[in-house]
This record gives sequence, C-alpha cells and structure tokens, in this order.
Amino acid sequence: MDKQKQEHLKDLLIKEKERIEQELAALGSKNPNAPDAEYPESGSNSEDDNAAEVTEFVDMLSVEARLEAELKDVEKALVAVEKGTYGICKYCGKEIDEKRLEARPASSSCIACKKVLTQEM
Repeated sequence: MDKQKQEHLKDLLIKEKERIEQELAALGSKNPNAPDAEYPESGSNSEDDNAAEVTEFVDMLSVEARLEAELKDVEKALVAVEKGTYGICKYCGKEIDEKRLEARPASSSCIACKKVLTQEM
C-alpha cells in the first residue's frame, strides 16, 4: 500500500475515533472497562414504566458496549499504523484488500479469514 493511501486511511481512523468518542460522551461513558450508561428514571412506579426503563437501559448498555468495542478496534488499527503493520491480516499475514480497508478502516483481517471465522464458507 502506498504512503498516500495509508495516510488517507489513517485520517479515516482518526475521524472514526473522534466520532465514537463523541457518541460515548453523549452516553456519559468515560471508562471503556465499566459501563456508564445512566439508568433512566421516569418517576413513575407502574409496571409498564419500569419495563420501559429497563428496556431503555439495556439498549443503552448494548450501544455503549458496541461503541467501546469499535473504539478498541480503531485504537488497535492506529497502533498498527505506527508499527508499520497496518493493512496486514492478523491471521494469514497477507495484505488486506484496500477496498475492505476503505469500507472498514479498522479491519484487522482479510475477507477470506473473516469468512472462515464467521463460518460463511
């Protein structure tokens, strides 16, 4: 991969990191190892309100967990850029297709290995 393409992908990773951090901040999350989503209180104690509060809280935890996992992937990719190993599949050691990296810059595996891992073959 040429230097210009790598810089472009690094910029995408940085923008993605900023976006994820903003979304996590909106949820109130500061520590990726501990959920910070606040439990929504409607002020009512009816069963319907309690069920809605629990559902909303579980949904927020799910979104928070997904964002934190994405953030870790982006941070790992940025470390790989600095180490000079970015764009290399961590399973087979081959170059990851640039189209895949363009679509998901934090990818750490090639499409073939990802299919094997997700049993799509």
